[in-house]
Amino acid sequence: MAIKIDKTALEQACKNIIETILLYIPNAYKGTVYRIGKPPEMIAKRITSGVIDEDRKAISWGLPEKSGYNPPGKPWDKYRDEPDRPFEAMAWCVERQKSWTAEDPQRDSRSVRLQVEGVREDSHHMEPVLIRKEDLYLGNQPDLEYPRDHNGKILWRDSDYVVVAVIKIHFRPRKIKVGGPETRIIKRLSRALGTELLSYQFKQQSHDIMHQLAEDRLNACNILADSLRNAITKSGLIFSLIKLELGFLREQWEKVLLLESDHREMRRDAVQALNRALNEIDDSPGEPGKDLLDSHNKFLSLYLPPERGENWVRMQIEDRWNELLCRSTLEGEKVEEIHREIDQLKRSLYLGQDPGILSAYDNMPESLKLEWTDLIYRNTDRIDFQFLDRLIHILEDSSLDLPYQRKSRKSLIRLKALAEIIGQLEDNTNMVLRQVLNGNGNGMPSGPRPGQAD
Repeated sequence: MAIKIDKTALEQACKNIIETILLYIPNAYKGTVYRIGKPPEMIAKRITSGVIDEDRKAISWGLPEKSGYNPPGKPWDKYRDEPDRPFEAMAWCVERQKSWTAEDPQRDSRSVRLQVEGVREDSHHMEPVLIRKEDLYLGNQPDLEYPRDHNGKILWRDSDYVVVAVIKIHFRPRKIKVGGPETRIIKRLSRALGTELLSYQFKQQSHDIMHQLAEDRLNACNILADSLRNAITKSGLIFSLIKLELGFLREQWEKVLLLESDHREMRRDAVQALNRALNEIDDSPGEPGKDLLDSHNKFLSLYLPPERGENWVRMQIEDRWNELLCRSTLEGEKVEEIHREIDQLKRSLYLGQDPGILSAYDNMPESLKLEWTDLIYRNTDRIDFQFLDRLIHILEDSSLDLPYQRKSRKSLIRLKALAEIIGQLEDNTNMVLRQVLNGNGNGMPSGPRPGQAD
Protein backbone atom coordinates (compact mmCIF):
# COMPACT_ATOMS: atom_id res chain seq x y z
CA MET A 1 0.00 0.00 0.00
CA ALA A 2 1.24 3.51 -0.86
CA ILE A 3 -0.05 6.94 0.03
CA LYS A 4 -3.32 7.37 -1.89
CA ILE A 5 -3.78 11.04 -2.79
CA ASP A 6 -5.47 13.06 -5.49
CA LYS A 7 -2.81 14.01 -8.07
CA THR A 8 -3.50 17.75 -7.84
CA ALA A 9 -3.37 17.71 -4.04
CA LEU A 10 -0.10 15.74 -4.12
CA GLU A 11 1.55 18.22 -6.49
CA GLN A 12 0.40 21.18 -4.40
CA ALA A 13 1.70 19.64 -1.18
CA CYS A 14 5.09 19.05 -2.85
CA LYS A 15 5.18 22.62 -4.18
CA ASN A 16 4.35 24.01 -0.74
CA ILE A 17 7.26 22.19 0.92
CA ILE A 18 9.72 23.19 -1.83
CA GLU A 19 8.55 26.81 -1.67
CA THR A 20 8.99 26.91 2.11
CA ILE A 21 12.53 25.53 1.90
CA LEU A 22 13.65 27.76 -0.98
CA LEU A 23 12.23 30.92 0.62
CA TYR A 24 13.61 30.33 4.10
CA ILE A 25 17.00 28.69 3.46
CA PRO A 26 19.12 31.40 1.78
CA ASN A 27 21.60 29.20 -0.12
CA ALA A 28 19.03 26.73 -1.46
CA TYR A 29 18.08 27.37 -5.09
CA LYS A 30 16.31 24.26 -6.37
CA GLY A 31 14.06 21.61 -4.87
CA THR A 32 12.50 18.37 -6.09
CA VAL A 33 10.12 15.88 -4.46
CA TYR A 34 10.07 12.24 -5.56
CA ARG A 35 7.20 9.94 -4.71
CA ILE A 36 8.12 6.40 -3.65
CA GLY A 37 5.48 3.95 -4.87
CA LYS A 38 4.10 0.87 -3.20
CA PRO A 39 6.23 -2.27 -2.72
CA PRO A 40 7.61 -4.39 -4.19
CA GLU A 41 8.22 -2.15 -7.25
CA MET A 42 8.93 0.95 -5.10
CA ILE A 43 8.89 3.19 -8.18
CA ALA A 44 10.69 6.48 -7.48
CA LYS A 45 8.97 9.15 -9.59
CA ARG A 46 9.70 12.86 -9.73
CA ILE A 47 6.52 14.79 -8.87
CA THR A 48 7.66 18.38 -9.32
CA SER A 49 10.75 20.59 -9.28
CA GLY A 50 11.08 24.28 -8.45
CA VAL A 51 13.91 26.76 -9.07
CA ILE A 52 14.01 30.14 -7.33
CA ASP A 53 15.24 33.19 -9.26
CA GLU A 54 18.24 35.35 -8.36
CA ASP A 55 16.04 37.86 -6.50
CA ARG A 56 14.61 34.99 -4.41
CA LYS A 57 11.07 36.10 -5.09
CA ALA A 58 9.68 33.88 -7.86
CA ILE A 59 9.84 30.11 -8.34
CA SER A 60 9.55 28.38 -11.72
CA TRP A 61 8.06 24.88 -11.77
CA GLY A 62 8.32 21.85 -14.01
CA LEU A 63 10.35 18.79 -14.97
CA PRO A 64 12.65 20.15 -17.68
CA GLU A 65 15.65 17.87 -17.14
CA LYS A 66 16.17 14.42 -18.61
CA SER A 67 16.11 11.95 -15.77
CA GLY A 68 15.32 8.31 -15.17
CA TYR A 69 13.11 9.51 -12.32
CA ASN A 70 10.80 11.57 -14.54
CA PRO A 71 7.41 9.87 -15.13
CA PRO A 72 6.85 6.93 -15.34
CA GLY A 73 9.71 6.72 -12.82
CA LYS A 74 12.33 4.16 -11.88
CA PRO A 75 11.59 0.83 -10.09
CA TRP A 76 13.64 -0.29 -7.08
CA ASP A 77 15.64 -2.94 -8.93
CA LYS A 78 16.96 -0.21 -11.28
CA TYR A 79 18.32 2.13 -8.60
CA ARG A 80 19.22 -0.11 -5.65
CA ASP A 81 22.91 -0.69 -4.80
CA GLU A 82 24.47 -3.23 -7.14
CA PRO A 83 28.18 -4.19 -7.23
CA ASP A 84 28.40 -3.71 -11.02
CA ARG A 85 26.84 -0.24 -11.31
CA PRO A 86 27.22 3.23 -9.75
CA PHE A 87 25.71 3.76 -6.33
CA GLU A 88 22.85 6.29 -6.14
CA ALA A 89 21.86 8.58 -3.28
CA MET A 90 18.21 7.64 -3.88
CA ALA A 91 19.01 4.01 -2.98
CA TRP A 92 20.67 5.14 0.25
CA CYS A 93 17.65 7.23 1.31
CA VAL A 94 15.07 4.56 0.47
CA GLU A 95 16.93 1.49 1.76
CA ARG A 96 18.41 2.94 4.94
CA GLN A 97 15.67 5.54 5.58
CA LYS A 98 18.44 8.09 6.19
CA SER A 99 19.41 11.38 4.54
CA TRP A 100 22.31 11.89 2.14
CA THR A 101 24.31 15.14 2.01
CA ALA A 102 26.72 15.91 -0.84
CA GLU A 103 28.69 18.75 0.76
CA ASP A 104 31.73 18.17 -1.49
CA PRO A 105 30.51 17.30 -5.03
CA GLN A 106 34.05 16.35 -6.11
CA ARG A 107 34.02 13.50 -3.58
CA ASP A 108 30.36 12.51 -3.66
CA SER A 109 30.51 8.70 -3.64
CA ARG A 110 26.88 8.48 -4.76
CA SER A 111 26.98 10.91 -7.68
CA VAL A 112 26.17 8.87 -10.79
CA ARG A 113 27.53 11.51 -13.16
CA LEU A 114 30.79 11.72 -11.21
CA GLN A 115 31.20 7.94 -11.25
CA VAL A 116 30.25 7.44 -14.93
CA GLU A 117 31.24 10.69 -16.69
CA GLY A 118 33.68 12.22 -14.23
CA VAL A 119 31.41 15.31 -14.11
CA ARG A 120 30.62 16.63 -10.66
CA GLU A 121 27.11 17.64 -9.65
CA ASP A 122 26.26 20.49 -7.30
CA SER A 123 26.02 20.41 -3.53
CA HIS A 124 22.72 18.93 -2.38
CA HIS A 125 20.83 17.25 0.44
CA MET A 126 18.33 14.39 0.09
CA GLU A 127 15.88 13.64 2.89
CA PRO A 128 13.45 10.67 3.02
CA VAL A 129 9.87 11.40 4.09
CA LEU A 130 8.96 8.75 6.65
CA ILE A 131 5.54 7.68 7.87
CA ARG A 132 5.01 5.20 10.66
CA LYS A 133 3.57 1.92 9.36
CA GLU A 134 1.01 1.86 12.16
CA ASP A 135 -0.28 5.30 11.12
CA LEU A 136 -0.29 4.60 7.40
CA TYR A 137 -2.15 1.32 7.75
CA LEU A 138 -4.31 2.43 10.73
CA GLY A 139 -3.00 -0.42 12.86
CA ASN A 140 -3.96 -3.12 10.29
CA GLN A 141 -0.78 -3.71 8.34
CA PRO A 142 -1.40 -5.74 5.18
CA ASP A 143 0.82 -8.67 4.25
CA LEU A 144 2.98 -6.76 1.75
CA GLU A 145 5.90 -8.10 -0.25
CA TYR A 146 8.72 -5.69 0.55
CA PRO A 147 11.64 -5.62 -1.91
CA ARG A 148 15.13 -6.92 -1.16
CA ASP A 149 18.60 -5.48 -1.52
CA HIS A 150 21.14 -7.15 -3.80
CA ASN A 151 22.17 -9.46 -0.93
CA GLY A 152 18.60 -10.71 -0.53
CA LYS A 153 17.87 -8.84 2.72
CA ILE A 154 14.25 -7.65 2.97
CA LEU A 155 13.92 -3.86 3.23
CA TRP A 156 12.29 -2.26 6.28
CA ARG A 157 11.57 -5.60 7.97
CA ASP A 158 12.73 -4.27 11.35
CA SER A 159 11.72 -0.65 10.78
CA ASP A 160 8.58 1.02 12.12
CA TYR A 161 8.52 3.34 9.11
CA VAL A 162 8.00 3.32 5.35
CA VAL A 163 9.48 5.84 2.90
CA VAL A 164 6.71 7.57 0.92
CA ALA A 165 8.77 10.34 -0.69
CA VAL A 166 12.26 11.83 -0.95
CA ILE A 167 13.06 15.56 -0.91
CA LYS A 168 16.14 16.78 -2.80
CA ILE A 169 17.41 20.34 -2.26
CA HIS A 170 20.26 21.86 -4.30
CA PHE A 171 22.58 24.45 -2.69
CA ARG A 172 25.12 27.00 -3.80
CA PRO A 173 28.65 25.52 -3.87
CA ARG A 174 29.99 24.53 -0.43
CA LYS A 175 26.91 25.94 1.36
CA ILE A 176 25.67 22.67 2.87
CA LYS A 177 27.33 20.46 5.47
CA VAL A 178 26.52 17.05 6.89
CA GLY A 179 24.51 17.61 10.08
CA GLY A 180 24.35 21.39 9.48
CA PRO A 181 21.38 23.57 10.49
CA GLU A 182 19.96 23.46 6.96
CA THR A 183 19.76 19.66 7.07
CA ARG A 184 17.95 19.79 10.41
CA ILE A 185 15.42 22.26 9.00
CA ILE A 186 14.82 20.06 5.96
CA LYS A 187 14.38 17.00 8.21
CA ARG A 188 11.78 18.84 10.30
CA LEU A 189 9.96 19.98 7.16
CA SER A 190 10.04 16.42 5.78
CA ARG A 191 8.06 15.41 8.87
CA ALA A 192 5.59 18.21 8.11
CA LEU A 193 5.21 16.87 4.55
CA GLY A 194 4.65 13.37 5.95
CA THR A 195 1.95 14.74 8.25
CA GLU A 196 0.28 16.56 5.35
CA LEU A 197 0.35 13.49 3.10
CA LEU A 198 -1.06 11.40 5.93
CA SER A 199 -3.88 13.92 6.42
CA TYR A 200 -4.74 13.64 2.72
CA GLN A 201 -4.66 9.87 3.12
CA PHE A 202 -7.18 10.09 5.96
CA LYS A 203 -9.44 12.40 3.94
CA GLN A 204 -9.29 10.09 0.94
CA GLN A 205 -10.09 7.08 3.09
CA SER A 206 -12.96 8.98 4.71
CA HIS A 207 -14.43 9.91 1.32
CA ASP A 208 -14.05 6.34 0.05
CA ILE A 209 -15.83 4.97 3.09
CA MET A 210 -18.68 7.47 2.91
CA HIS A 211 -19.14 6.76 -0.79
CA GLN A 212 -19.37 3.04 -0.12
CA LEU A 213 -21.91 3.69 2.61
CA ALA A 214 -24.13 5.47 0.10
CA GLU A 215 -23.82 2.58 -2.40
CA ASP A 216 -24.23 -0.31 0.01
CA ARG A 217 -26.10 0.58 3.17
CA LEU A 218 -26.38 -2.99 4.38
CA ASN A 219 -22.58 -3.29 4.63
CA ALA A 220 -22.25 -0.02 6.57
CA CYS A 221 -22.03 -1.66 9.98
CA ASN A 222 -19.09 -3.87 9.02
CA ILE A 223 -17.30 -1.12 7.11
CA LEU A 224 -17.70 1.38 9.93
CA ALA A 225 -16.79 -1.11 12.63
CA ASP A 226 -13.70 -2.46 10.86
CA SER A 227 -12.38 0.59 9.00
CA LEU A 228 -13.92 3.88 10.04
CA ARG A 229 -13.62 3.27 13.77
CA ASN A 230 -9.91 2.70 13.23
CA ALA A 231 -9.65 6.11 11.58
CA ILE A 232 -11.53 7.75 14.44
CA THR A 233 -9.07 6.34 16.98
CA LYS A 234 -6.41 8.32 15.13
CA SER A 235 -7.60 11.47 16.91
CA GLY A 236 -4.88 10.60 19.42
CA LEU A 237 -2.33 10.87 16.62
CA ILE A 238 -3.74 14.25 15.59
CA PHE A 239 -3.46 15.49 19.18
CA SER A 240 0.15 14.26 19.32
CA LEU A 241 0.95 16.17 16.13
CA ILE A 242 -0.65 19.32 17.59
CA LYS A 243 1.49 18.94 20.73
CA LEU A 244 4.61 18.56 18.56
CA GLU A 245 3.72 21.77 16.72
CA LEU A 246 3.20 23.57 20.05
CA GLY A 247 6.65 22.38 21.16
CA PHE A 248 8.14 23.74 17.92
CA LEU A 249 6.40 27.09 18.57
CA ARG A 250 7.82 27.22 22.12
CA GLU A 251 11.28 26.51 20.72
CA GLN A 252 10.98 29.31 18.15
CA TRP A 253 9.59 31.73 20.74
CA GLU A 254 12.32 31.13 23.33
CA LYS A 255 15.08 31.54 20.77
CA VAL A 256 13.64 34.91 19.71
CA LEU A 257 12.81 36.05 23.26
CA LEU A 258 16.17 35.04 24.79
CA LEU A 259 18.35 36.20 21.92
CA GLU A 260 19.83 39.08 23.95
CA SER A 261 19.21 37.57 27.40
CA ASP A 262 21.85 36.38 29.89
CA HIS A 263 19.71 33.25 30.34
CA ARG A 264 19.97 32.25 26.69
CA GLU A 265 22.29 29.30 27.39
CA MET A 266 20.84 28.32 30.77
CA ARG A 267 19.60 24.88 29.75
CA ARG A 268 22.71 24.06 27.68
CA ASP A 269 25.08 25.23 30.45
CA ALA A 270 23.24 23.10 33.00
CA VAL A 271 23.31 20.03 30.74
CA GLN A 272 27.04 20.44 30.06
CA ALA A 273 27.73 20.79 33.79
CA LEU A 274 25.76 17.61 34.53
CA ASN A 275 27.56 15.75 31.73
CA ARG A 276 30.92 16.76 33.24
CA ALA A 277 29.80 15.63 36.68
CA LEU A 278 28.67 12.32 35.23
CA ASN A 279 32.08 11.74 33.64
CA GLU A 280 33.76 12.25 37.03
CA ILE A 281 31.86 9.36 38.62
CA ASP A 282 33.87 6.15 38.23
CA ASP A 283 30.96 3.76 37.80
CA SER A 284 28.91 5.99 35.47
CA PRO A 285 30.03 4.58 32.08
CA GLY A 286 27.65 1.61 32.53
CA GLU A 287 24.04 1.44 31.34
CA PRO A 288 22.58 3.78 34.04
CA GLY A 289 25.19 6.42 33.22
CA LYS A 290 24.56 6.12 29.48
CA ASP A 291 20.79 6.43 29.97
CA LEU A 292 21.33 9.52 32.11
CA LEU A 293 23.64 11.08 29.53
CA ASP A 294 21.04 10.42 26.81
CA SER A 295 18.37 12.08 28.97
CA HIS A 296 20.58 15.15 29.51
CA ASN A 297 21.08 15.59 25.79
CA LYS A 298 17.46 14.81 24.92
CA PHE A 299 16.31 17.61 27.21
CA LEU A 300 18.07 20.12 24.92
CA SER A 301 15.58 19.36 22.15
CA LEU A 302 12.46 19.22 24.35
CA TYR A 303 10.27 22.28 24.77
CA LEU A 304 7.49 21.06 27.04
CA PRO A 305 4.94 23.05 29.05
CA PRO A 306 6.50 23.82 32.47
CA GLU A 307 4.39 21.33 34.47
CA ARG A 308 5.02 18.44 32.10
CA GLY A 309 8.62 19.50 31.71
CA GLU A 310 9.23 19.40 35.47
CA ASN A 311 7.71 15.92 35.66
CA TRP A 312 9.96 14.80 32.80
CA VAL A 313 13.09 16.20 34.48
CA ARG A 314 12.11 14.61 37.77
CA MET A 315 11.57 11.12 36.31
CA GLN A 316 14.23 11.05 33.60
CA ILE A 317 17.04 13.03 35.26
CA GLU A 318 16.55 13.85 38.94
CA ASP A 319 15.44 10.38 40.10
CA ARG A 320 18.25 8.73 38.13
CA TRP A 321 20.81 11.11 39.60
CA ASN A 322 19.55 10.35 43.11
CA GLU A 323 20.03 6.61 42.47
CA LEU A 324 23.48 7.21 41.03
CA LEU A 325 24.56 9.46 43.91
CA CYS A 326 23.50 6.84 46.44
CA ARG A 327 26.01 4.43 44.91
CA SER A 328 28.80 6.98 44.35
CA THR A 329 31.41 8.44 46.71
CA LEU A 330 30.49 12.04 45.87
CA GLU A 331 29.34 14.17 48.77
CA GLY A 332 29.06 17.69 50.11
CA GLU A 333 29.51 20.59 47.71
CA LYS A 334 29.72 18.37 44.61
CA VAL A 335 26.32 16.82 45.32
CA GLU A 336 24.83 20.25 46.01
CA GLU A 337 26.22 21.51 42.72
CA ILE A 338 24.52 18.67 40.83
CA HIS A 339 21.19 19.46 42.48
CA ARG A 340 21.65 23.16 41.62
CA GLU A 341 22.15 22.28 37.94
CA ILE A 342 19.02 20.10 37.96
CA ASP A 343 17.12 23.05 39.46
CA GLN A 344 18.49 25.17 36.59
CA LEU A 345 16.98 22.71 34.12
CA LYS A 346 13.59 23.16 35.79
CA ARG A 347 14.00 26.95 35.85
CA SER A 348 14.78 26.99 32.13
CA LEU A 349 11.29 25.62 31.44
CA TYR A 350 9.79 28.91 32.69
CA LEU A 351 12.01 31.37 30.80
CA GLY A 352 9.56 31.78 27.92
CA GLN A 353 6.94 33.29 30.23
CA ASP A 354 9.20 34.89 32.84
CA PRO A 355 7.71 38.33 33.71
CA GLY A 356 11.11 40.02 33.91
CA ILE A 357 12.24 38.72 30.54
CA LEU A 358 8.85 39.42 28.95
CA SER A 359 8.83 43.02 30.18
CA ALA A 360 12.16 43.66 28.44
CA TYR A 361 10.81 42.33 25.13
CA ASP A 362 8.93 45.18 23.46
CA ASN A 363 8.56 43.91 19.87
CA MET A 364 4.86 43.14 20.27
CA PRO A 365 1.91 44.61 22.21
CA GLU A 366 1.79 43.67 25.89
CA SER A 367 -1.71 42.17 25.77
CA LEU A 368 -0.85 40.04 22.75
CA LYS A 369 2.40 38.92 24.37
CA LEU A 370 0.61 37.75 27.53
CA GLU A 371 -2.10 35.91 25.61
CA TRP A 372 0.48 34.27 23.34
CA THR A 373 2.57 32.93 26.22
CA ASP A 374 -0.55 31.78 28.05
CA LEU A 375 -1.60 29.76 24.99
CA ILE A 376 1.69 28.09 24.04
CA TYR A 377 2.60 27.18 27.64
CA ARG A 378 -0.86 25.90 28.53
CA ASN A 379 -0.92 22.24 29.59
CA THR A 380 -3.61 20.88 27.24
CA ASP A 381 -4.98 17.34 27.47
CA ARG A 382 -7.50 17.35 24.59
CA ILE A 383 -8.22 18.93 21.21
CA ASP A 384 -9.73 22.36 21.94
CA PHE A 385 -10.96 24.11 18.77
CA GLN A 386 -11.35 27.51 20.45
CA PHE A 387 -7.78 27.26 21.72
CA LEU A 388 -6.55 26.38 18.20
CA ASP A 389 -8.57 29.18 16.61
CA ARG A 390 -7.02 31.76 18.93
CA LEU A 391 -3.52 30.39 18.39
CA ILE A 392 -3.96 30.43 14.59
CA HIS A 393 -5.24 34.02 14.82
CA ILE A 394 -2.20 35.20 16.80
CA LEU A 395 0.16 33.47 14.37
CA GLU A 396 -1.25 35.77 11.70
CA ASP A 397 0.13 38.81 13.56
CA SER A 398 3.38 40.05 12.00
CA SER A 399 4.66 41.53 15.30
CA LEU A 400 5.25 37.97 16.59
CA ASP A 401 7.94 37.48 13.92
CA LEU A 402 8.91 33.83 14.47
CA PRO A 403 11.24 32.14 11.93
CA TYR A 404 8.69 29.53 10.79
CA GLN A 405 5.52 31.32 11.87
CA ARG A 406 3.75 30.97 8.54
CA LYS A 407 4.52 27.25 8.25
CA SER A 408 3.38 26.57 11.84
CA ARG A 409 0.13 28.40 11.18
CA LYS A 410 -0.53 26.32 8.06
CA SER A 411 0.21 23.09 9.95
CA LEU A 412 -2.20 23.98 12.76
CA ILE A 413 -4.92 24.93 10.27
CA ARG A 414 -4.55 21.55 8.56
CA LEU A 415 -4.47 19.59 11.82
CA LYS A 416 -7.57 21.43 13.06
CA ALA A 417 -9.38 20.65 9.80
CA LEU A 418 -8.38 17.00 10.10
CA ALA A 419 -9.62 16.85 13.70
CA GLU A 420 -12.95 18.36 12.59
CA ILE A 421 -13.24 15.75 9.81
CA ILE A 422 -12.65 12.93 12.28
CA GLY A 423 -15.29 14.44 14.60
CA GLN A 424 -17.76 14.64 11.72
CA LEU A 425 -16.97 11.05 10.80
CA GLU A 426 -17.79 9.94 14.32
CA ASP A 427 -21.11 11.79 14.26
CA ASN A 428 -22.00 10.37 10.84
CA THR A 429 -20.93 6.90 11.93
CA ASN A 430 -23.23 6.93 14.94
CA MET A 431 -26.12 8.23 12.82
CA VAL A 432 -25.67 5.60 10.08
CA LEU A 433 -25.33 2.78 12.60
CA ARG A 434 -28.56 3.84 14.28
CA GLN A 435 -30.35 3.99 10.92
CA VAL A 436 -29.05 0.63 9.72
CA LEU A 437 -29.81 -1.08 13.02
CA ASN A 438 -33.33 0.45 12.99
CA GLY A 439 -33.91 -0.50 9.34
CA ASN A 440 -34.30 3.15 8.27
CA GLY A 441 -32.96 3.89 4.78
CA ASN A 442 -33.48 7.66 4.86
CA GLY A 443 -31.13 10.41 5.92
CA MET A 444 -27.89 8.90 4.69
CA PRO A 445 -25.03 11.35 5.17
CA SER A 446 -23.87 12.97 1.95
CA GLY A 447 -20.44 14.24 1.02
CA PRO A 448 -18.21 14.99 -1.94
CA ARG A 449 -17.22 12.10 -4.13
CA PRO A 450 -13.56 11.16 -3.80
CA GLY A 451 -11.19 12.46 -6.48
CA GLN A 452 -9.26 10.29 -8.87
CA ALA A 453 -6.31 8.89 -6.88
CA ASP A 454 -2.88 9.01 -8.43
